Amino acid sequence: MRRLVIHMNDLARTVEALLFLSAEPVTESELLAACECEEEALAEALMALGEAFAPGQRGLELRELAGGWTLATAPDTEPAARRLLSKPRTPPLSPAQAETLAIVAYLQPVSRPEITRIRGVSADSAAGTLLERGLIEESGRSPFGAVLYRTTPLFLRLFGMVSLDDLPDVEEWDPSPEEEADLRERLLRAGEARAGATPPTEGGPEEGEGDPAELPQGDPEDDVDPA
Repeated sequence: MRRLVIHMNDLARTVEALLFLSAEPVTESELLAACECEEEALAEALMALGEAFAPGQRGLELRELAGGWTLATAPDTEPAARRLLSKPRTPPLSPAQAETLAIVAYLQPVSRPEITRIRGVSADSAAGTLLERGLIEESGRSPFGAVLYRTTPLFLRLFGMVSLDDLPDVEEWDPSPEEEADLRERLLRAGEARAGATPPTEGGPEEGEGDPAELPQGDPEDDVDPA
């Protein structure tokens, strides 16, 4: 352990991080450019990593492959790795699901009709998928009877947050011109749809599921979950 502490200097730790982040072997020229160091210093760092990740020492090994360097799993760990990776993987969120999740995260508790008005298209499919994945859950009902949604502890774990206080500040969002134009168009569509709808009455469709004809439709594929 004493020997490992001596050889693992700051440059070696940086190289280790770069190899961990890269899915492909990293060439020495790429490492030199990223670390902004001399060839001799990089050689010493790779030597230190070679000692720290020598075969039989840890679950990872430093290997030179395809003209570059990479951290690879030790051969004897392959059976366990195959069993782990054979499990079904959770597919990434679609844009519609990500938008819906963001609305719930920032405005919770929030109803599905409210999500629909903000997005400008139906949120039924996206909200249903988020419920199935355990990222959102029911949180009572509004005064008009609509189901309210909030995020779950699983949402916090997957996004690396301790609490909802860790959500990025909306005021720090710096949208591109394309994002601004898209947001403006969505808001206009939602406003037009709301203006054309029947004025809500207590217990009416404003907070409930509402008449499908009064909901903004948009692109029917916007909320289709990937196969």
